Amino acid sequence: MEAHLIDWLNLGLRWIHMITGIAWIGASFYFVWLENNLERKNPREGLSGDLWAIHGGGIYHLEKYKLAPPKMPENLHWFKWEAYATWLSGVALLLVVYYLNPALHLIAPGSGLTPLTAVAIGIGSLIVGWFVYDFLCESPLGQKPALLGAVIFLLLVAASWALTLVFTGRGAYIHVGAIIGTIMVGNVFRTIMPGQRALVSAIEEGRTPDPVLPGKALLRSRHNNYFTLPVLFIMISNHYPATYGSEYNWLILAGIAILAVLVRHYFNTRHETNKYVWTLPAAALGMICLAYVTAPNYRMQDASAAQFGAAPSFTQVESIMQEHCVICHATSPSSPMFASPPGGFIIETPEQIKLNAARIHAQTVATHTMPLGNMTGMTQEERDVVGAWIAAGSKLD
Repeated sequence: MEAHLIDWLNLGLRWIHMITGIAWIGASFYFVWLENNLERKNPREGLSGDLWAIHGGGIYHLEKYKLAPPKMPENLHWFKWEAYATWLSGVALLLVVYYLNPALHLIAPGSGLTPLTAVAIGIGSLIVGWFVYDFLCESPLGQKPALLGAVIFLLLVAASWALTLVFTGRGAYIHVGAIIGTIMVGNVFRTIMPGQRALVSAIEEGRTPDPVLPGKALLRSRHNNYFTLPVLFIMISNHYPATYGSEYNWLILAGIAILAVLVRHYFNTRHETNKYVWTLPAAALGMICLAYVTAPNYRMQDASAAQFGAAPSFTQVESIMQEHCVICHATSPSSPMFASPPGGFIIETPEQIKLNAARIHAQTVATHTMPLGNMTGMTQEERDVVGAWIAAGSKLD
């Protein structure tokens, strides 16, 4: 019953996280689009631009003030709950999936970390990540946006490398995403919202608004905008062991982040120029290159298979599956950690094992992402047996 309840808690939190994340990112994308498409020729006095748009059968007219209107409207909509709800649901999901049982998804096999230490490192990475980022933005480096962005990127790459040394690839990826998410919500809570409150207060009190705070808020808002696509990838990355399961997982994450930022930059600037249109085919080519470099090394696997001479029998493979895999991937898992087979993946029968040979290969031979945390102690020799059997055609004998 406990595993069943955790499954549903996981589902509920993941759904909330997705819904609020869509609301937050959608609002961010919309306002960037709005800013980029304002008509700025001969705006009405006090305005920096306006925009006419049609959507859902209605016509809209939006205006942006240079700083603020002379008098505040009675009803002013604030965008903040989306960011807070996304972060809170994400932290709750981190707790349920990774911190309740760190040995399952978080601690890298052989790292020697205790569960308490692993959780402390995870939480500490979020705190340190925010304070380092905030310090850099408030330093003189904050006056050089391009250089600041490069430094932040390099530090995040360094963090991803360091986390892969102690966490599973999946655990490292999700913590890099959590660091970025914490930075993003910190920007909203500590800089963007205070800047907006100061602006509104100045108008209500009849004072001239301080342009410094809105300038800082704009910088942080731009950072949040470029962070979105890398974070979205990380949110779905646990479905793709070829990325987080690779020995070069941190470099793969860095590569995908660069491609995502390039694509986002094109969409941010296409209203002014098409000189960045090259980023779209470059990103597509980059993904193809990443797919190539992450492909399993079949030569090494063939050499490993050759040590057996004749192909291993299915009886050997089935025995390995029963010992290391079927406890979770069965119609009714015997493992107390799962009420149902993870991902709906079942390999109880010979036919199911043969049918899913490619998937078994990807997660136990090409990468070592399964068994989770290698909790059953699957050896390299056993992985070689499975790989050799698959290389010989996955025959049932």
